[in-house]
Order: sequence, then C-alpha cells, then structure tokens
Amino acid sequence: QVQLAESGGGSVQAGGSLRLSCVASGYAYTHNCMGWSRQAQGKEREGVASIDSDGSTSYADSVKGRFTISRDNAKNTLFLQMNSLKPEDTGVYYCAAVRPMVVGGDWRCPRMALDQYTHWGQGTQVTVSS
Repeated sequence: QVQLAESGGGSVQAGGSLRLSCVASGYAYTHNCMGWSRQAQGKEREGVASIDSDGSTSYADSVKGRFTISRDNAKNTLFLQMNSLKPEDTGVYYCAAVRPMVVGGDWRCPRMALDQYTHWGQGTQVTVSS
C-alpha cells in the first residue's frame, strides 16, 4: 500500500515562497506518476502540476513560471517549489500518485486528470495573504 504525506505548507505574504514535500512510503516504487492538486475554499479541486515517470512535467496555466514540480526517486519524495505566491494560490494542497498505464510499449501518466490517481495525501494548507 502506498502512503503519501505532505508537509511544508504555511502562511506567507504575497510574493513569498514555499516548498512543499510529499514523502511516499510502502510500495511506491511502481507509482511513478505523481502530481499536486489544490482546493480553494468553495471551489473544486484543480490540478496544479504533474511529473511523469520519464520526468516530464505539466503545469496549470495559472502557476506556470512560478511553480516547479520535481522528484527525488531515491527518496520517494515529491516537491513543489512555489515562488511569487499570490492570494489566489491559497488552498489545501494534495499530492497524488498512480501507476503509469502501459500503452503499447510506452508508459503513460494521467498528468492532471485527477480522477485517475489512486493514492492521495492528507493535504497541507497554504495561505497567502496580501
């Protein structure tokens, strides 16, 4: 069973930075598709960033140029570096993981198709004040 645990959330002023971490435990070595999503108060959860099994990344338009997703496979840890934070970035941030799908001889990840992720962390609160 894969377990995910986020950390690094907190309160920061607009323009500041935070670095979120997500540590995976259990049989995480096969769950090479990972991503971050967030949920603002009163809004639907949205995909923020994803990283594929081959290391390729995807970002929501709203965070491009400000957020960077990365991973340390040896430590089973996912990161989200958030710079130039805005009040609209406020929300609970969740990490997620899933096994890649085999299509032909290639591995495919769901990117930010949130309903395809099978494991989720408990979330960490990020609050950005103006």
